[in-house]
Amino acid sequence: MATQQATSDRAVQASLAVLQRLVGGYRPRDFAVRFWDGSSWDPDPGQPARFTLVLQHPGALRKMFWPPNDLSLAEAYVYDDFDIEGDILAFFSLIKYLIAQERGWLEKLRLGLRLYGLPSEGRPRTGYQAANLSGARRSRARDRQAISYHYDLSNEFFALWLDANMLYSCAYFASPGDDLDTAQTRKIDYICRKLRLRPGERLLDIGCGWGGLVIHAARHYGVQAVGVTLSRRQVELANDRIRQADLQDRCRVEWRDYRDLDEPEAYDKLACVGMVEHLGEAMLPTFFGTAWRLLRPGGVFLNHGITLRASTGYPRWTKFARRYVFPDGEVRPVGSTVRAAEAVGFEVRDVESLREHYALTLQQWINRLEARHEEVSRATSEATYRVFRLYMAGAKFGYLAGAYNLHQTLLAKPDQGVTGLPLTRADWYA
Repeated sequence: MATQQATSDRAVQASLAVLQRLVGGYRPRDFAVRFWDGSSWDPDPGQPARFTLVLQHPGALRKMFWPPNDLSLAEAYVYDDFDIEGDILAFFSLIKYLIAQERGWLEKLRLGLRLYGLPSEGRPRTGYQAANLSGARRSRARDRQAISYHYDLSNEFFALWLDANMLYSCAYFASPGDDLDTAQTRKIDYICRKLRLRPGERLLDIGCGWGGLVIHAARHYGVQAVGVTLSRRQVELANDRIRQADLQDRCRVEWRDYRDLDEPEAYDKLACVGMVEHLGEAMLPTFFGTAWRLLRPGGVFLNHGITLRASTGYPRWTKFARRYVFPDGEVRPVGSTVRAAEAVGFEVRDVESLREHYALTLQQWINRLEARHEEVSRATSEATYRVFRLYMAGAKFGYLAGAYNLHQTLLAKPDQGVTGLPLTRADWYA
């Protein structure tokens, strides 16, 4: 027992020495570190700990930083080699600092040797695995795998932390203090008003999720609404909710690829909320070309999607999300989507940024996820909880930094030059 304790003490000192080299210039150091034996490294004097980095075993730091790539740290968190107690967003400030460090080859060698000298033990990597898709990229079969990997995880899981309508996209806040249900209902109603829906019109929602928009539009605007998604679990729950609302005669949700829709000029209005991110730039011409064919002349299309700041490119930490959260996901600058839409004939009528709204949405999702940690872990796994907590915190950090944005783009298909749209946006805010 004494030998084991001595070994543990040496490993603590070795880990502390590595940490001091890694974060020596991070000021003020506003986080604590707790080691597996209960000892700790306190924050700088006078600094309250915004979070505590908990190293779960003597090999934790080696798992976090070795091999030195963009995934080791995230995977070590997912599989509980270390934990983050407190404000996980503050942890991303530390990550940003670590990424920005420019170390000479000699310093890298010294750090590498110290890390490699730590124990190699780690926790079992079970409960959630990275996506392993097969087939040609952007093929129908591979796209079905990518969507199923994320959205078919569990309806019960998503219901634990989404709003009552299960809207899995940026909400629309009148003030930062709005509750999530209010902000999400405001969002789908705002979309309906931007589309200027009228009773009897036909609405198509491409990538409709659990049906929140089609149900709201049918119930409150009197349209005939159809939603399509590649998630079978979303289809099941959406149609259950439609039946519970007694709206079967006015809306439905189908398991269909948007590329298989063949109803030329059958819809008065189109919406796509949070689906364009799954397409990739190469598929934008196909997507907007399909939308153009489905929409009648004089109709409008509201595209709501995440965009990337063109001047920065992908932040390095997003590699984790593209492997463990949204496989084959590809966020592009808003200019890419606008160009692709215009190329097939759409007229761009309005572009609105909701970047701050998505940061607020993500914080509410994080709060709700953390509040139901035990239920989420029981419904899925502890690793699943950690994947989603990490990806949402990283996304919020990206929105606050301006690396990501959320744009709603209203596109018109003129009828011989006529759109029939009013001269102002006054009716959107009435």
